[in-house]
Amino acid sequence: MKYDAIIIGGGHNGLVTAACLARAGKKVVVLERREVLGGCAPTEELWPGHRVSTGAYLVSLLQDRIVQELELERFGYRAVPKDPSFFSVYPDGRHLFFWRDEKRTLEEVAKFSKRDAESFPKYEAYIERLARIVESLLLVTPPELPPRKASDMVDYLKLLAKFRGVDRRDIAGLVKIFTQSAADLLDEWFESPEIKVTLATDGVIGANGGPRSAGTAYILMHHCMGGVGGQRGLWGFVRGGMGAVSEAIANSARSKGAEIRTNAPVARVLVEAGRAVGVVLENGTQLRAAVVASNLDPKSTFLGLVGASNLDPEFRSQIERFRVEGTSLKMNLSLEGLPDFKAFPGTPGPQHGATMHICPSIEYVERAWDDAKYGRPSRNPLIEMTCPTYYDPTLAPKGRHIMGIFLQYAPYTLQGATWDELREPYGDRVLEVISEYAPNMREIVRERQVLSPLDLERRFGIAGGNIFHGEMSLDQMFFMRPVIGWAKYKTPVAGLWLCGSGAHPGGGVMGAPGYNAAREILKA
Repeated sequence: MKYDAIIIGGGHNGLVTAACLARAGKKVVVLERREVLGGCAPTEELWPGHRVSTGAYLVSLLQDRIVQELELERFGYRAVPKDPSFFSVYPDGRHLFFWRDEKRTLEEVAKFSKRDAESFPKYEAYIERLARIVESLLLVTPPELPPRKASDMVDYLKLLAKFRGVDRRDIAGLVKIFTQSAADLLDEWFESPEIKVTLATDGVIGANGGPRSAGTAYILMHHCMGGVGGQRGLWGFVRGGMGAVSEAIANSARSKGAEIRTNAPVARVLVEAGRAVGVVLENGTQLRAAVVASNLDPKSTFLGLVGASNLDPEFRSQIERFRVEGTSLKMNLSLEGLPDFKAFPGTPGPQHGATMHICPSIEYVERAWDDAKYGRPSRNPLIEMTCPTYYDPTLAPKGRHIMGIFLQYAPYTLQGATWDELREPYGDRVLEVISEYAPNMREIVRERQVLSPLDLERRFGIAGGNIFHGEMSLDQMFFMRPVIGWAKYKTPVAGLWLCGSGAHPGGGVMGAPGYNAAREILKA
């Protein structure tokens, strides 16, 4: 069967590409290997009556332009902002809330440091200014590096124009934030260890590095971009779970004629005379199209579906060196009750509507990273817990709650063990750590799923189990993502494009790589 475009992978970015191309009148088919859409952000019924966001669990980075152009609210997309945003507990029995209301947050910060309460609004304004500059680049195609023709220089001039009016202090701030560690950034603003570590968590989530590792300041700012419901800086839960994001995008695409197939795994990309001309499914079916766009990560796309024999040796070597090993672990739980924290007793309470943190200090997180550097899961990991049923009780049967636990660090490559051996014992250890702060935790767990980086790779098809489709370090960003010379979504294989998080601007449920790829495909 002949199409204008074939999209490999039904994650949210691939669906955005399909929706944009369908709106331009193209005949599009999306091929998803699993039975559900969403890629790393699906909703799955793990246990009877439990609709679980098995991978990604919060939304903020989804671009407003995409929400508006694809009419996602018309197709069922609803996000509810978290309030409070954070709840942190400490070994000495103290606790900290961050609220949507700045006055309440400053009162909380002042419990730890009056000076930090004075600095906090200035810090937020600083991060906001820098974030807005970077956000202006999210829906931009990176220019060619190095420039190859005169039109490439025009792209650089357009890029420079975006920085017109940016003062020298903010330019210096951007240079620092792309190279600094999260700890160094926060040391410049705050004195309280408790405030610093609560903010530093955004710098290490999904990262191969500790809070003192260079480049984690950018990851921190990356997680501060976006918003929910028109209010910047907020993160929220999606009604119906994270899969509802992709379902809304899919329905938008279907409304314009796109065909979407599940249980349709692609075995390989058809390459003839150096050009991608279609795909072969695992059942042997061939589909042909002038455009093939892969929502898979770069390693899976090129080393798996395309095959080394169809790649220039230098390019193949660059893709082989693209760093993709993840260090994040996800646990999904069915609870009969809610964790009762010693630092803030009572259930239910506002703490259960927040991202609940267990990470008492920068040093604690750095020691957790030290374990991972040497191939060991962190003995005392940084733990983030969320409870979507606090906002959407329909996700679980009456009397039950869903909890997602996302933690650092659980290295993909272990020394002296395998994840098949350590998965469940480590799940026990995670619950043991939480129980130090919420003693009832183990008693209320009725079901659990532990997803190590190896399981994330197996389940979601992401090489190395990296939630961002590849490290988001300075040397793997912007015009170097995935590799230098090939950051404009097209690839060395004519007719083949990248539309997933392995392309600019990287990971997170934002839709920008898929949107940008569609724009470039339509221009070609």
